[in-house]
Amino acid sequence: MLPYKRCFASRSGEKVSSYSRTPVFRRVASRRDRRVVAAAVMMLRSALIAAVGALTCGFASALETFERNLIFQPPDNYTDPRVLYPRTVQLDDGRLLGTWENYSPEPPLVWFPIYESLDGGLTWEEVGQVHDQVNNWGLRYQPFLYELREDFAGFPAGTVLLAGNSIPTDLSETQIDLYASQDKGRTWEFLSHVARGGRAIPNNEETPVWEPFILIFEDDLILYYADQRSAEHGQEISHQTTKDLKNWSAVVTDVSYPTYTDRPGMPFVTQLANGDYMYTFEWGGAPIIPTYAFPIYYRIAKDPRKFADAPDMYINSTNGGVFPINSPNVVWSPVGGCNGTIVVSSNSAPLFINRRGGDPSAWVAYDSPEAGAYTRNLRIMEEDPDYLLIMGAGVLPPSTTNKVTVSMLKLTELLGLKQA
Repeated sequence: MLPYKRCFASRSGEKVSSYSRTPVFRRVASRRDRRVVAAAVMMLRSALIAAVGALTCGFASALETFERNLIFQPPDNYTDPRVLYPRTVQLDDGRLLGTWENYSPEPPLVWFPIYESLDGGLTWEEVGQVHDQVNNWGLRYQPFLYELREDFAGFPAGTVLLAGNSIPTDLSETQIDLYASQDKGRTWEFLSHVARGGRAIPNNEETPVWEPFILIFEDDLILYYADQRSAEHGQEISHQTTKDLKNWSAVVTDVSYPTYTDRPGMPFVTQLANGDYMYTFEWGGAPIIPTYAFPIYYRIAKDPRKFADAPDMYINSTNGGVFPINSPNVVWSPVGGCNGTIVVSSNSAPLFINRRGGDPSAWVAYDSPEAGAYTRNLRIMEEDPDYLLIMGAGVLPPSTTNKVTVSMLKLTELLGLKQA
């Protein structure tokens, strides 16, 4: 069993505030976790900036819950599946940016739209587009957004990065590229090629690269991705690092299994209450299910460059024995007790919750208002981490009804906790 910090109820019973009283401030006093302290300071700073923005820049200062607000309804001439694979980022000033795969008719070449919300996800407006500037292929699959919170590689704090898969119309090649915006998503510049692969077909014996995810750790920017280029493995998960956003390290393998047909993929990372990092992924062919499926596994490590050394764990809900299947997202909130709350999303509607620091025997499934979708995106709101944003864009093809929607819920309400 994975060790976790024991929690003690207050005299009034199980009662938590939206900022979870005990974990952050107890650690501040003991100085046992500088990274969590830094995160708490960043959270307070973001809240102050958001409050100032509400007075000066037209930002809404209070969050509210809502269900399945429509962001984008594709025109009838969009091709199947119309839209897919949404991603969001919350900037340091409180605004939200969102993007997704856009299946617009070609020509012109496909691009990633950039939408913005200034009112906590209630309403959205298109403010930019990210176009392929170097390959003449288009930006087709698997966008990911990330904001630099400190100066990095000559780019100022507040720069927004986008990693995505540039793929020609005939799907003959895959190329994960990196772009940057210094005006909050309005305009973009190409920075570098990261990884190149073969045809964009998710079959064994093909050699594409897929599904980028970005994280900064110490002085490295890490880019994780699914990797089919090995002749010995149908698919692995790899990462590369950079210190200048231009030049990339050699490929490091994070997850690989001896059976050729096993397919780990779709990496996603979050930091936990104790400063460790949790790395979720799907594992096609995992042994816990007798038929071939993609249950969600995870690993936990202190250094997010060393997940290869961490043991596998999997999610199986204690209320019903449900294995979440494919396309994981994971986030952590300080709400919910001294270990906070880990939230994992899969292809289905329920959310999978763990309040024991990732203990594999402590997963519980909860219903969510946002419909099941392929790789729904989760985001804990920085101004109040009781609020969880969920963005969906429909299911894998065939699907002619996909659209981009967003929901906001409160974790304390989902978990049945009282607020102070």
